[in-house]
Amino acid sequence: MKTPRFLVTREIPEPGPSILEDAGDVEIRDGMSADELREAVTGGEYDVVVSQVSDRFDSELLSKARIRGIANYAVGYNNIDVAAAAEHGIAVGNTPDVLNDATANTAMLLLLGAARRAHEAAKCLRDGKFTGIGPKLLVGQDVTGATLGIAGMGRIGKAVARRALGFDMTVIFTQRPPEDRAVSDDELDDLAGRVRQVPWDELVETSDYLSLHVPLTEDTTHLVDADVLRRMKSTAVLVNTARGPVVDENALVSALRDGEIFAAGLDVFENEPELADGLADLPNAFLLPHVGSAEVGSRAGMARKAAENAVAMARGEKPPYEVTP
Repeated sequence: MKTPRFLVTREIPEPGPSILEDAGDVEIRDGMSADELREAVTGGEYDVVVSQVSDRFDSELLSKARIRGIANYAVGYNNIDVAAAAEHGIAVGNTPDVLNDATANTAMLLLLGAARRAHEAAKCLRDGKFTGIGPKLLVGQDVTGATLGIAGMGRIGKAVARRALGFDMTVIFTQRPPEDRAVSDDELDDLAGRVRQVPWDELVETSDYLSLHVPLTEDTTHLVDADVLRRMKSTAVLVNTARGPVVDENALVSALRDGEIFAAGLDVFENEPELADGLADLPNAFLLPHVGSAEVGSRAGMARKAAENAVAMARGEKPPYEVTP
């Protein structure tokens, strides 16, 4: 049996590279353009690609691919046409569970930072404009006692709910907007009786904070659009650690500029790494560069799971963290 060849499209932390090197030959790139990825995937030189969410595998590319598998270094996999991969016998894997806490921590960071105007406060201080404490200086929104609405009560949504309850917030949720399904107490685990399920419209209109934790699908693309933003409270804060296109970013810029909502905390963007025109200039936009999983343990766990997926794929085995259509 020939030695497997692994292509890593961007350097990942240990123990990922070591696991791959123990199983075969490894080539690590420093990011790849679409043309470079196409050439690598269709050339027949590699068995498995360890990819990033910025690497696009559409049906056209997958129809010509000569690889056994794609091990995505992410929990999300909207960059891969999973159905097309299955059709062409290409395995797909992701890295679930390891980044739940890290992403939930980032969501709370964004919530608190946007609510308490952290970006404006830091800029005021660094620009030398702080002349002493004042009763009206950079007053933000209340957090304790406020209502947090969670769109998508999956693993990360539940982790955010637990943190919010620690801040004495009231937590309501919609399981999978814009449609929904009833969630049993068993599914809510320790949150049963502590959170309340409501329809999407009620979530939008009554939440003081609206935090997004849905996967990117046709139904959730622009889930938060101009209409939703108009129906939110003028004092509300939007938080997005899911996927950028879940929010209509141009509509959000208008809503923030016109005072339709109080603020937004974003770690993901519609056309990363580009931002919608004017977003970066808004003082009520608290922005982070997609660092939701950027904790040492989370990134190491992601690397391990991606590498384990890749090794199994190269051996023709079912990957331990398989994604299917």
